[in-house]
Amino acid sequence: MRVLVPVDRLPHGWEDVRGLEAEEVLARRARYGRNDVRGRPSRSALQSLREAGGDPMLWFLVGTSALYFALGEQVNAVVMLLALVPLLGMDVFLHHRTQASTEGLRGRLAERATVSRDGRETEVPAEDVVPGDLMRVEAGSTFPADGLVVRGQGLQSEESSLTGESMPVRKRPLERLPPGVEPAVEAVHWGLAGTRLLTGTAWVRVILTGPETLYGSIIRSAGQEARARTPLQHAVAHLVAVLVGVAAALCAVLALVRLRQGFGWLDALLSAATLGVAALPEEFPVALTFFLGAGVYRLARRQALVRQAVSVENIGRVSCVCSDKTGTLTEGLLRVTRLLPSPGTTPRVLLRTAVLASREEGKDPLDVALLEAGARDLPELPAPTREATFPFTEDRQRETAVVRQGPGTLLAAVKGAPERVLGLCTLSEDARREWVLRLDALAREGLKVIACASRTLDAAHWHGGEPERGFDFLGLVACEDPVRAGVEAAVRECRDAGLRTVMVTGDHPRTALAIAGRLGLGGEHPVVLTGEDLEARLADTGRVPPVDVVARALPAQKYALVKALRKEGEVVAATGDGVNDVPALQVADVGIAMGERGTRSAREASSIVLLNDDFGTLVRAIAEGRQLFSNLQRCFLYLLLIHIPLVGTAALVPLWGQPLLYLPIHIVWLELIIHPTAMLAFQAAARPGRLTPLRARPAARFFSWREWTLLSAVGGLMACGLVWAYARCLSEGHDIERARAVAMASLTLASATFAAVLTRLRTRTARWVCALSLGLSVLLIQVPALAALVGLHPPTARDWGRVLVAVAAALVPLLVAGPHARGGLLRGHRWRTRRRTPAPETS
Repeated sequence: MRVLVPVDRLPHGWEDVRGLEAEEVLARRARYGRNDVRGRPSRSALQSLREAGGDPMLWFLVGTSALYFALGEQVNAVVMLLALVPLLGMDVFLHHRTQASTEGLRGRLAERATVSRDGRETEVPAEDVVPGDLMRVEAGSTFPADGLVVRGQGLQSEESSLTGESMPVRKRPLERLPPGVEPAVEAVHWGLAGTRLLTGTAWVRVILTGPETLYGSIIRSAGQEARARTPLQHAVAHLVAVLVGVAAALCAVLALVRLRQGFGWLDALLSAATLGVAALPEEFPVALTFFLGAGVYRLARRQALVRQAVSVENIGRVSCVCSDKTGTLTEGLLRVTRLLPSPGTTPRVLLRTAVLASREEGKDPLDVALLEAGARDLPELPAPTREATFPFTEDRQRETAVVRQGPGTLLAAVKGAPERVLGLCTLSEDARREWVLRLDALAREGLKVIACASRTLDAAHWHGGEPERGFDFLGLVACEDPVRAGVEAAVRECRDAGLRTVMVTGDHPRTALAIAGRLGLGGEHPVVLTGEDLEARLADTGRVPPVDVVARALPAQKYALVKALRKEGEVVAATGDGVNDVPALQVADVGIAMGERGTRSAREASSIVLLNDDFGTLVRAIAEGRQLFSNLQRCFLYLLLIHIPLVGTAALVPLWGQPLLYLPIHIVWLELIIHPTAMLAFQAAARPGRLTPLRARPAARFFSWREWTLLSAVGGLMACGLVWAYARCLSEGHDIERARAVAMASLTLASATFAAVLTRLRTRTARWVCALSLGLSVLLIQVPALAALVGLHPPTARDWGRVLVAVAAALVPLLVAGPHARGGLLRGHRWRTRRRTPAPETS
């Protein structure tokens, strides 16, 4: 990565260790502003409510509630108003999410900075740093701004949260600025805001501050994406709009026909109002809210904290996962995994030498890994008396420690870059070539490799310098960032379900390829591209090339990848734990942050937080999301299967010139059966250990035309059977109350049997709901005293026979072509998974 340097921001003699004068600081602050990362302006609560009020589903609930109040149905009216609370709350939360994530990003920046001004060092608030300032950054401190390193030795920084690079990044001073007005300077010479210096002391000349830093550019991109309504919200809104239109037309037609038939205004209004109450599809938005809430609860039990309820639906539709490597697929920590001692050297001696040449105070991840391995495998190792330490520098690429070994003898232990350590040792050419081959083999596995050597010194003749030759080569030590337990199985489960997984990392392509091979990403020949190659191909073709791993990826490139995948129709989940992941987390359909290692900014920008940082939890969350859609679809199918005969007969019988088939009390009774059944009976959980392929459908349609055909067939047969049973009862001379009881018996039996077929009675709740609704309804219809309370007369055995025939006839197409039928209509649509067989490619 190269960063442009605006030369006009550099003071005269910028390479000298000399700071600015007070007057120049004031002038630069007036010109460039304060070193403050500013996001989008915050919204007031009133503005958020006003924007949330643009959701048509909210106004539908308000209108439904007003109608219920007008009809005197206070209970239903209050339920509708209560349903506004979670929906409105989700919208308000959505509007404030960008502001919250920006505040989280600001929390990682340094609060204080040590700068040189007026010829002396002083500590100032980080916001007071200006371009041209000379900063001194100590090991363990955070860079307050972006600047060029002008002085320092043995510098290493930790940039994983910003660039995705899991290993410590070496930094070295810039000796000479390339020519030009804005020359490009390699990242090795830059100290970046929001990253931490691990070793050494760096003097940095500030170039970019505030929103102009790489950190600030991430925040700007994080605030650019507006969250759209989910496809499920669109589908439900579309379904509700269609049903409302049909209901309004039927009500108008029924009122006019009743007037023409001479029944008067009161009968016409009562007929239209009864039909309207029966036809209004208020259950659908309420069911959506209820099912999303149930999904949130189930995911929380699986260690996935859902910050936006609609994400439960979105994660079930995910077709591609863009996952970072460090801390997500791997543990984000270096560990000693391989010891290759030289002939005549034991692994314990090799590890002991590496530990002696390591320092705890520097907090270098490599030193931490070696010291942890020493504490685990060499517990008896005494703390040696350290006579001298020669720390790692970029030029020397090694660290040497001289420790007292015994009376009159010292031991010089060295570790470092293998090529440098081999140069200190006396080896034959054949032995040297053999070790180089071993080194290459370990590097191809994605391991970080160091070499160790030692030399015994005579204390009487040692004068304090670092030994330069005569070392005995002891072998190689290999470290890796290990793959998380269970990730390989989770990746395999995704692959088997047709779920595409792309690893995005800041690591070297060779390291990334090795991790991909261990995980099984891309099969036997994973396709690896660098971030620059990916960016060039996106610019050239506008399409995402076949790729399994993106290495050396910058935040903007991960962001561009997610946007391009979404543009091609993929539903993308992006995982991450660092500041560098925030733009991708926000632009993705589902942003997933790591709860243990994740930064606050990543958690604030995400939709879901994995509390245990387990990639397998992500797979289980996807399974729950897919099960949610299946549950919700069956629930809506049930609602329509009941409402079609209910609304059809409520309209057709009065149009036929007969008395009203249903009184308002009957509609309330049916709603008391339908609502609990819809909400409770369809709450099946995902089956563990299996991620099922997802069915594809247009975003704005909840059911396909084939499924609407099934609905029409079953609903039509049920309506015809109900009218037939009702007409036969009247033709035999029975009163209207007994005919209405036949109609109510038909609908209540249909409700229980439809629910039983659609749920297969898999859950205990489904069995109880179906049994109770059917049993209580039979009691209410058949017991004369109870039936009289609702204006019915108990039907005869012959009437019950007709009810059974009507329901059985309607069940035939549902059993033949329903969701559980072999080759049924609802099983006809599967994910169209891409079958890719890319040629091996690495970059």
